Parts: sequence; structure tokens; C-alpha cells
Amino acid sequence: MEAPMEFIESNHSIRYVDHAGKMLAEITFPETEAGIATIDHTCVDPTLRGQGIAGQLMEQALKVIEREGLKVRPTCSYAASWFERHPDRSDLLA
Repeated sequence: MEAPMEFIESNHSIRYVDHAGKMLAEITFPETEAGIATIDHTCVDPTLRGQGIAGQLMEQALKVIEREGLKVRPTCSYAASWFERHPDRSDLLA
């Protein structure tokens, strides 16, 4: 049985890797100003699209951002549209 894929947090990014360690999805959110994390990149391998992986990456990133006491500036198109679909999380926006 193959090991499950997992999320790996590292240096203001979350990566989704398979059992062999191959990166299949990623979100990056560097702190670009004091107290503000800019979600500037979200990418999901074409083989995983439509499975909710990007949304899971957002949730994982927001956990880190909240834990660090930061606000969010979404500059990638996926993150911006995610916040439009989740007005309940607008309290995190810078």
C-alpha cells in the first residue's frame, strides 16, 4: 500500500507531495510587509485538478498565517477568487 500524500510546511509555503516526495501542488505566502503575508502563487499539477487540492492548500496556508498573527494580501488569481467565495474569512484580509 502506498503512503498517502501529505502537506509540508516550509518557509512561508505549503507543498503537497506524493509518497516519493514529488511536489504536486504548492502555495506560497511570503511576508512582504510587516504583518502582511502575500499569497502570490498557487499551483496544482494537472493530474490533481478538480479534487479540491488548491482549497486545501489555502486552508493550510491560512492556519499558518493566523498562527503567525498575520493578515493576507491575495495577489494570485486563485487566492483572490477563493476570498470572494469565502466572505466569512474576510477578517484575514489586509
